[in-house]
Amino acid sequence: MSDNPNLTNHGEVQPEGPRAEPTAGLSAPKTAAGGVPALVSSLRHIHEETGVVRGARTLLRMNQTDGFDCPGCAWPDPENKRSHAEFCENGVKAVAEEATTKRITTEFFQKWSVADLSEQTDHWLGKQGRLTHPMVLRPGATHYEPVSWDNAFQIIASELNALASPNEALFYTSGRTSNEAAFLYQLFVRQFGTNNLPDCSNMCHESSGAALSETLGVGKGTVTLEDLEMADTIFVIGQNPGTNHPRMLSALQHAVRNGCTVVSVNPLPEAGLIRFQHPQEPIGMLAGGTPLSKLFLQVRINGDVALLKGILKEMLEAEDRSPGSVFDHEFIAAHTSGYDEFAADIRLESWEAIVEQSGIGREQIREAAETAMRAERMICCWAMGLTQHKNAVANIQEIVNLLLLRGQIGKPGAGVCPVRGHSNVQGDRTMGIWEKMPDRFLDALGREFDFEPPRRHGLDAVESIKAMHAGKARVFIGMGGNFLSATPDTTYTATALSQCDLTVQISTKLNRSHLITGKTALILPCLGRTEADIQSSGPQFVTVEDSMSVVHRSRGALAPASEHLRSEPAIVAGMASATLGARSKVQWDQLASNYDLIRDHVSHVIPGFHDYNERVRETNGFRLPNGARERSFVTSTQKARFTVHPIPETKLAPDELLMMTIRSHDQYNTTIYGLDDRYRGIHNGRRVVLLNAHDIEELGFQPQEWVDLIGRFQGEERVAERFLIVPYDIPRRCAATYFPEANVLVPINSVADKSNTPTSKSVVIALRRLTASDAMNP
Repeated sequence: MSDNPNLTNHGEVQPEGPRAEPTAGLSAPKTAAGGVPALVSSLRHIHEETGVVRGARTLLRMNQTDGFDCPGCAWPDPENKRSHAEFCENGVKAVAEEATTKRITTEFFQKWSVADLSEQTDHWLGKQGRLTHPMVLRPGATHYEPVSWDNAFQIIASELNALASPNEALFYTSGRTSNEAAFLYQLFVRQFGTNNLPDCSNMCHESSGAALSETLGVGKGTVTLEDLEMADTIFVIGQNPGTNHPRMLSALQHAVRNGCTVVSVNPLPEAGLIRFQHPQEPIGMLAGGTPLSKLFLQVRINGDVALLKGILKEMLEAEDRSPGSVFDHEFIAAHTSGYDEFAADIRLESWEAIVEQSGIGREQIREAAETAMRAERMICCWAMGLTQHKNAVANIQEIVNLLLLRGQIGKPGAGVCPVRGHSNVQGDRTMGIWEKMPDRFLDALGREFDFEPPRRHGLDAVESIKAMHAGKARVFIGMGGNFLSATPDTTYTATALSQCDLTVQISTKLNRSHLITGKTALILPCLGRTEADIQSSGPQFVTVEDSMSVVHRSRGALAPASEHLRSEPAIVAGMASATLGARSKVQWDQLASNYDLIRDHVSHVIPGFHDYNERVRETNGFRLPNGARERSFVTSTQKARFTVHPIPETKLAPDELLMMTIRSHDQYNTTIYGLDDRYRGIHNGRRVVLLNAHDIEELGFQPQEWVDLIGRFQGEERVAERFLIVPYDIPRRCAATYFPEANVLVPINSVADKSNTPTSKSVVIALRRLTASDAMNP
């Protein structure tokens, strides 16, 4: 299997865009995040997209109690000490992208065919501006054309109602969807008759939810922002906050200044965990900023279980030497199960396997263990560096084991902290965007709206792709996001989407998912977070839930990019009303006109949302209940569970490497803001592969040589063409590439146990030298 262009009824298009690009410029990686370069970058993006005055006014409303929630990451807002500039560099980029003054009008689509657009890069597509009109691509057509909202809804209704079964339709959700839109969306889908609600969580943090639900009884983190300031030890594992969650650096800076020890675990050294220069502290920037990590453990890709078991083994040996001096036996006896089996497994683990598979020496493992043993208030944070491996659930459950040993769950300054990406991905799940919602939710939903929800579990993201590929799913509707670029095995996914009768994308800007389509395709333009939402009952606000379970308001103020835009709740209501007709007793138009009515229904269905409308209007919103935080563990044993996992063994042929996909500093998920990765010293290029210098030499290649990447999985080969070799500080036999360019290499059938998340951080590859003609002619 290769990444050859995908042939659809609309012409030959490439599922990942053009492969040729100028040779990237290289410089030394940075050792500090933030500072003057972050300010300069922020100003440049605002100037280019919105103009300084418009941009500044917009930014001063971001993450404020009377403003809008950042459309980027889900990092929580300080409750009592927000600054006037409560945003980071990448938050500025996200706002600049959405608040841009550039527009994609109907004339744009008259000029550009789908085939021509497919020849452009993802960066170019995103820079064309905001979508302004509903558009349709009809069967056999080469260009999108305008369509009225009513006609668009009728196209959707006709296709959905013609299906042999509701389960032939798929309803995807991006994590930027508001609580109100998500609740209406899942209600529409379930009244239509299916639980096919794949979402971006399936591809990112599903492993966190699966791991924590089994061991702690709650699929979310247990800490607050205040806990981070109180912690005396914070482990940051498989995460790059300097690029992906930059506001977290402020919290780490506060913690370090309060005496906290930060330990970072990652295959790559990341500037944001080395030193932070707070852009709002001029004197601090001049002094070089605040050092953050006291200990850096440069683990091999997917060496985390081995490393964590090494730390646990050091702790257990110390406990055995001096019983009662290390572990919190009172907590273990009262609140946990499975300790004896866990301890027996750790005792049997060999140090040889631990060191070999982790890539970390005994001295550093001992230092990490001693740090954990000294800690009285310890938090473990992680992101997709842990969640996208076959053993991802085991990775996270070993973290839980570490915390349980000293009772570091359910007390101030301690706990688990999965750091999620999309700004409301956690809220969407709370609202019912999940293919496997429990019966108690479905029972409450059915009572509230007088219908019987379907009980058969639906399809997640990977299962949805396979269903489309096999012709078992005929309609795909995407509520935000860029499904094609975000998914694994993009050639396979492109073929799958092209099998559909109808694909619908609800979007703010143009992306590659608009170019690989079913027989008929719709683009439905929606309001962004920054824009005023005026409905027939008056101005509206939406709500979101951050990574730490705080639900709060978001209200935009900018004039909408076009008079033809509709809000996400209004679009869902339009689809539902046209599709369900008299089959539904829901007053869809009323709900779309007044979001308070949606929130009233939510308060009757979902625990923790009582008096929703009143409580969310409070200054900081409200926090949802979290049983594990109160040491109430709703698991199979009614206690927090120790678990046992083998150390994964990575077996590579002599010419193979283990590759992980990563983000550059100039992107957020699949949105490409620019072509630089400033912190890693890579400029004006994205098709690069980061390799250890010794591996480059041993494999017979040269630095800055162009190569093809060959993915190998179960006898199959996938090809990603033309990547530039960049020598980098990365463990031996490891490689790193940017997504979405390298997603073509992630096999559709390589998924995490239990969570079914694609293994985007564990891809076996080899390098192939280009022929002379290929090297000369990209």
